[in-house]
Amino acid sequence: MKLTGNTILITGGGSGIGLAFAERFINTGNQVIVCGRRENVLQQAKEKIPGLITRVCDLDIESERTALFDWVTVNYPDVNVLVNNAGIQVRYNVLKADARDKWNHFSKEITTNLEAPYHLSLLFAPYFAAKEAAAIINVTSGLAFTPFAIAPMYSATKAALHSFTLSLRLQLSETAVEVIEVAPPAVNTNLGGAGLHTQGEPLDAFTDGIFNDLAEGKMEIGYGTSAARLRMSRDDVDVYAEKLYQATKNLIE
Repeated sequence: MKLTGNTILITGGGSGIGLAFAERFINTGNQVIVCGRRENVLQQAKEKIPGLITRVCDLDIESERTALFDWVTVNYPDVNVLVNNAGIQVRYNVLKADARDKWNHFSKEITTNLEAPYHLSLLFAPYFAAKEAAAIINVTSGLAFTPFAIAPMYSATKAALHSFTLSLRLQLSETAVEVIEVAPPAVNTNLGGAGLHTQGEPLDAFTDGIFNDLAEGKMEIGYGTSAARLRMSRDDVDVYAEKLYQATKNLIE
């Protein structure tokens, strides 16, 4: 993927990995648009990064996703990169989930992590296919490959997004649209809640690593502990997932 001269839309770009990517893309000569639910967070992002373009959008709502596509393509017709980054993670014990009364709480992981990137990819793919160079970058997770049992729906949605990315790459292989998967490990952000990832990879080092691999043209990118997991055997996946569960199950007891 070329790393300069693009117009890029990043979902969930007001903080965390999305904002780090936005800052890096702007610094390497791109126009960057970020969207998110919270206007105050987007305002803080604009204050931090001069030139950043922001748009309030609730990706859980179908009409807002189509409105986002329409707004971006009308106002920034040169858009040629979509980064499906927005995601939420909920940790819970399935025996105590109270799915009868709280299903809306749990289902947001499906709409945010899975439905939204599917829908946006289908909206933008035909638009991008008419361009000389374009890319769709799906941010999945190392947990797409080795599930985190205390965040079961998060892991499942990321595994599904990984599968979708493989299919999308094949279907777009005869166009100029590159389909790239970034599968982060735990990174020091507020995913899932403040303070839950303080033992993860430093955000700046992670961003450096991802952009080095993007520059090298890699299509599937891990970092740190997630890199080896992308090609683990099934037996190794089972062992890794079991160890991770035993080390963390007390967090949801």
